[in-house]
Amino acid sequence: MRKILVLEFITMDGVIQAPGDSKEDAAEGFKYGGWMGPYFGKDEIAGLEMEKQMKETAGLLLGRKTYDIFEGFWPKNTESWPQVNKITKYVVSKTLQKPTWENTVVIKDIAAIKKLKNSNGPDLQVYGSANLVQSLMEHDLVDEFWLKIFPLTIGAGKRLFDKGTIPASFKLFDSKISQNGIIFAYYKRAGDVKTSNLV
Repeated sequence: MRKILVLEFITMDGVIQAPGDSKEDAAEGFKYGGWMGPYFGKDEIAGLEMEKQMKETAGLLLGRKTYDIFEGFWPKNTESWPQVNKITKYVVSKTLQKPTWENTVVIKDIAAIKKLKNSNGPDLQVYGSANLVQSLMEHDLVDEFWLKIFPLTIGAGKRLFDKGTIPASFKLFDSKISQNGIIFAYYKRAGDVKTSNLV
């Protein structure tokens, strides 16, 4: 069985919308696109941590919008992600018919994702894909969160833990803090939520 790993750039107040560019996702009038950019300059720890994540041999599981963004950039910019064209990219879409990016497989729905997760093969990394992530959480399909928490709040925009969130506990298994204050936090599922009285 494969693990599904959700990798997100996220603000302190949980926003994951358009971290890299103002043109990524301006839905609902979002005007802070590109909010993570100022934090990556001259930050060796952040660069090394991103390089480590992108060296993983996992396949990609992407929503349609994130897939389109990736397809428009990565095929011709492989210096920092040499294997990106070779790994299998699963895009969840009901309209995409003939993808042109090599090693792309179109899957239609949650049932297909469950079948994929239960098959043999490398783990699956999910980048961005805000709507897809909500569906994955709602159906309890996320095994790990790899979060990059940035020291800012925005107050508006799509949030990671939104309508798809279910009660679940997690265990922190690795973490790092970069020079610019980015917290790299790696969590894995640790069963159900447990409660107890403090006194």
